[in-house]
Amino acid sequence: MELRKTRPALRLAYLVSRYPAVSHTFVLREVLRLRAGGFEIHTASINPPDRPEEQMSDDERREAHTTYFVKQTSAGSILREFLTCLIASPLAWLRGLAHAVLLGGADPRSLALHLAYFVEAVLVGRWMQKRNLTHLHVHFATPAASVGMLVARTFGVGFSMTVHGPDEFYDVAAHRLAQKIEAASFICCIGRYCRSQLMKLSAPGMWSKFEIAPLGVDPSEFTPRAEPPSGQSFQLLCVGRLVAAKGQRILLEAVNQLIAAGRQVQLTLAGDGPDRALLERYVEAHGMGERVQLRGAVTQAEVRALCAAAHAFVLPSFAEGIPVALMEAMAMEVACISTAITGIPELIESGSDGLLVAPSDVDALARAIAVLMDDEMLRRALARQGRRKVAAAYNLTPNIDNLAGIFARRLTNAA
Repeated sequence: MELRKTRPALRLAYLVSRYPAVSHTFVLREVLRLRAGGFEIHTASINPPDRPEEQMSDDERREAHTTYFVKQTSAGSILREFLTCLIASPLAWLRGLAHAVLLGGADPRSLALHLAYFVEAVLVGRWMQKRNLTHLHVHFATPAASVGMLVARTFGVGFSMTVHGPDEFYDVAAHRLAQKIEAASFICCIGRYCRSQLMKLSAPGMWSKFEIAPLGVDPSEFTPRAEPPSGQSFQLLCVGRLVAAKGQRILLEAVNQLIAAGRQVQLTLAGDGPDRALLERYVEAHGMGERVQLRGAVTQAEVRALCAAAHAFVLPSFAEGIPVALMEAMAMEVACISTAITGIPELIESGSDGLLVAPSDVDALARAIAVLMDDEMLRRALARQGRRKVAAAYNLTPNIDNLAGIFARRLTNAA
């Protein structure tokens, strides 16, 4: 399927905290699909890519060559762009600076952060001016959206964002989420839980700004695999950044419990992050070295290969939006276990297209894994239904077409 091209061509800028990035492959897919549908998307990233070019895919390398990396701007260029903005539009410059000071407040650290965001906003705004871009869309309502909000205030361009959660929802004051809702002309929410959290922070008069725009995967790329033989050790897979929010330590405890009960189980943790050393110490301290493998960061091709070799996929998160990693595993007909938090129940109905347990419950997680180990018919049924769910509700092509429709309707009406 191809994105419909019957809508008028639209030009807009995309701003992300880091692009390309292993953990943001869904942004890359979105940009490429929108361009294929006739959109002219220019990309900017606050930070440089998360790895060298030789470790990127062809698509990522091409994006890296055309993306504007804000923090790689030289000191001379920063000074030149600042002076150009100040001389050309002194009132707009002062308006943006005043808003940054207001957002920063009396706390010195917060004020310094928002003044830095203002510097980045001037650079992004000048980059947009040179390309005659009049609308900026930002992924995540975190610092990049703070920059986007200041770009809109300083340069008078349109501003929208895709909100994923849950980080923004846990510290709405620090992320200035209420102010971002006020400043945005519209907001794409990846699911209904996400939208509910924005509704909680805003008056009903603002709720018309909120659009449901689910993420998705391509079922023709993540295709069903032949499940590995059940006679061998049961293969568990977890893909995600190694951070506290993903709950990998709980998974290690559950696997250790199963091993102690004489279960033949193997676990692969794919991903990297600040918790890696902590997890490695746990594996070593409990003699799990032959049962647990930490693979580090993996490419999309490696994710597919790991899913193909897994009996079950486990994501024991404490905090999530609606994880794309779960969608990928479900699309490949891998039975999934996750936690009944935030937006995950929108993706998985426990007992129908996967299993959900309470977050942090080691015993329940171990029992859920044991259920899938012991009941092959249930495992296969959940896997088949999981793919049906993704194909019906989290299919990349119709979901990008929905997003394109949102942009076309909102930006055409704003023109």
